[in-house]
Amino acid sequence: MKIIEIQQEREKWLLWKDIKPIREKIADLPNFQGKLSISDSILIDLENPENENIIEIAKTLKPWRKGPFQIGSLFIDSEWKSQIKYSIIEPFLDIQNKVVGDIGCNNGYYMFRMLEKKPHQIIGFDPSPLFRTQFDFINHFAKTEILYELLGVEHLTEYKTKFDTLICLGVLYHRSDPIATLKSLRNGLKKGGTLIVDTFYIDGDDEVCLFPEDRYSKIPNIYFIPTVSALRNWVKRAKFSSFEIIAELETDESEQRKTEWIEGESLGEFLDPNDKNKTVEGYPAPKRIYMKLVK
Repeated sequence: MKIIEIQQEREKWLLWKDIKPIREKIADLPNFQGKLSISDSILIDLENPENENIIEIAKTLKPWRKGPFQIGSLFIDSEWKSQIKYSIIEPFLDIQNKVVGDIGCNNGYYMFRMLEKKPHQIIGFDPSPLFRTQFDFINHFAKTEILYELLGVEHLTEYKTKFDTLICLGVLYHRSDPIATLKSLRNGLKKGGTLIVDTFYIDGDDEVCLFPEDRYSKIPNIYFIPTVSALRNWVKRAKFSSFEIIAELETDESEQRKTEWIEGESLGEFLDPNDKNKTVEGYPAPKRIYMKLVK
């Protein structure tokens, strides 16, 4: 199927019975005159900050994984304090007047943050109609020209646009073929283009990976968790020309925690209550490595 046919087919996902009514409510909102400002939160000042419909829609759109956002007087305290991750990658984002993509963009928090660096264009990829609708809800007020595609990393090779910079945060460990994923990301870049990626890793000098039997931190779709040496080999196999480690750090509850804006559990329930260095399954607790790769 051609990429344009995939795009057209996936736009129909926004008509799903659990998505369409929310989108109709967003469309019925007044055309608010909002002023977008960017800090740790994505802030939107409204002339009329009190609106029950805004609050109702925001609650209907749970769970809010990335953020935070503030619309008028409404503060959406997302599960992740995404400003922490952004502060790590921000010094490595040389994107002024460049074409930038966020692969696995969720509700667009990082795309909104990158606006302050004045890129030429920002395009997000994520196949979730819910996350797209969260983005469209925020953008109803922010009124940016960010483009959001209901596509996955596997579509980058055939996508019409090639990127100067891609970010791909918290995606690689969800892919059953991480080398193919890295190759797709490389194919989406212009020659000399930059990829900023983060993923789980485990300690050790050997070129090996943890492959969970069933779940990792109660998450079913976690596949390979490599040592840094194994990850470096993946990058070489994917034909990137350089590999730079930006940061290595543990994920803790100062960054990811349960709030009233998500449904279900968060990191506190994913770790062994008697040993925070292990997951509930007995695996090493999550650690993340941030990398800058060049095509």
